[in-house]
Amino acid sequence: MRVCHVESVTFDDPNLVSCAGLAPVLALAQRCGLADLVGEHLTLTARPGVNAHLKVGALVAAMVAGADSIADTDLLRHGAMGRLFGGVRAPSTLGSFLRCFTFGHVRQLDAVAARLTAQLSRHCPLLPGADQLAFVDIDDTVKATYGYAKQGAGYGYSGVKGLNALLATVSTPLAAPVIVATRLRKGSANSARGAGRLVADALNNAKATGAGGPAGTGLIVLRADSAYYTHDVVAAARRAGARFSITARASPAVSRAIERIDQDAWTAISYPHAVWDEQAQCLVSDAEIAEVPFTAFTSRRKADHISARLLVRRVKRLNPTSATVKTASQAGEQGELFSLYRYHCVFTDSPLTLVQAEKHHRGHAVIEQVHADLRSGPLAHLPSGSFSANGAWLVLAAIAFNLTRAAGCLASTFHAKATTGTIRTQLINIAARLARSARRLRLHLPEHWPWETAWQHLFQATLAPS
Repeated sequence: MRVCHVESVTFDDPNLVSCAGLAPVLALAQRCGLADLVGEHLTLTARPGVNAHLKVGALVAAMVAGADSIADTDLLRHGAMGRLFGGVRAPSTLGSFLRCFTFGHVRQLDAVAARLTAQLSRHCPLLPGADQLAFVDIDDTVKATYGYAKQGAGYGYSGVKGLNALLATVSTPLAAPVIVATRLRKGSANSARGAGRLVADALNNAKATGAGGPAGTGLIVLRADSAYYTHDVVAAARRAGARFSITARASPAVSRAIERIDQDAWTAISYPHAVWDEQAQCLVSDAEIAEVPFTAFTSRRKADHISARLLVRRVKRLNPTSATVKTASQAGEQGELFSLYRYHCVFTDSPLTLVQAEKHHRGHAVIEQVHADLRSGPLAHLPSGSFSANGAWLVLAAIAFNLTRAAGCLASTFHAKATTGTIRTQLINIAARLARSARRLRLHLPEHWPWETAWQHLFQATLAPS
């Protein structure tokens, strides 16, 4: 592809917008009552907090369009944006608005985000199949920060100086995840700090989106890695009526449980990297699974002991000679067994079969895609020196993520599971010319746009006259 000769460039067209896809997305937010929810739940009394419903809408719109800093919100002020949207605010105004947040106001914004997600699930097929089977995943990520002015920044488990963002998502086997709870913590926070409370909030919010069904007869499974293998997390799941599937940390009790498994009890599974054997006409994998009854948290009082299943997956070491191999006389046969296999254990009370439960637990990795989406969008930076302002920014990023996901669900089956970056490129950041005819606005979009059909579906679902 070659560029044609361009003699000059002028920025002089007042009728152009660069992100026409914001129109149907904000129409969806308006239909779900974002402004009303902000007015009802957010009680900012400081002067910069006036017209909070307009400022929250502006921040969310900028994030949907790709803003990852306060300065980037200036992309809302160009061409015909002031005619297409009302309530556009300057970056300095939005920055002052964020800095007047306290922790209590961030929690109020959490309530807005939870209720908006529930409304989105009623206006579009956001979580198909959630009434039958839904997965709530929890995990945290450390977002690097720079300089000395960031409140709460510190060195966490990753060795990176930053702030710790704890997220919970809900998904189904048919639907991509949406965010149902967030919490910003100090960078030095332990992963499990406050996780019990977040799990309780996440499960309540997931039920509001339809998880478990209206009668609560559907299955909800909380999934987490070993950082959340704590009594508080498991107890929070049980109190909410959900099942749990959590990676168990290595311990003498877990090792003794593995020793109780009979060698004939191991079942070969179709591991993701299994190889097809033409001669045997089957998948050959060194991954095997088994289960054994297990009681966790026995160091606590007896009332806190929890009995369930321990699912064990074992995989042959890729290079056994790299480990210290002990002879049977030195460590016994069990020592030799552990030198040949790597073990991964999951503590669960899921009613699913062994193979299904183990497979679904591996699906917990889907939350890493959410982290990646946020890092490539509004969470590329935590833009303020104020900890509470950054906490509000994280909640607004979750709102923008869920709105973008809902827009994708209305556009096409492909966009329903696409990354938010793909949705932003194909449906949001599309240039258009604004025209007025018979006192009505009309958008003229590029001819031969590859995703025209999906964009039209989104428009018909949100803005088309009834």
